[in-house]
Amino acid sequence: MQLLITIKIYFMNTTAKMLTALAAGAATGAILGILFAPDKGKETRKKITDQGKKVADEVKYNFLRGKDKFNDFTSNVEKTVKEKAASFV
Repeated sequence: MQLLITIKIYFMNTTAKMLTALAAGAATGAILGILFAPDKGKETRKKITDQGKKVADEVKYNFLRGKDKFNDFTSNVEKTVKEKAASFV
């Protein structure tokens, strides 16, 4: 059981770090690209807002997808551990 907990903690930390880095990189790239474009202030602010919403939607989608994959993985590990434990009894 301790192994399962350790595996869950490892993957939660890894997934969270990966999603955070992905979101930060996407947001930084989008904002820098917009800020260096030769547009009026009002147009630039609108682009930043639109791009921010787009990035937020992508992060939300990727987070939910990662969460589903993680839940599937932990369910499979838990099932395997229970099967192996039952075979030793």
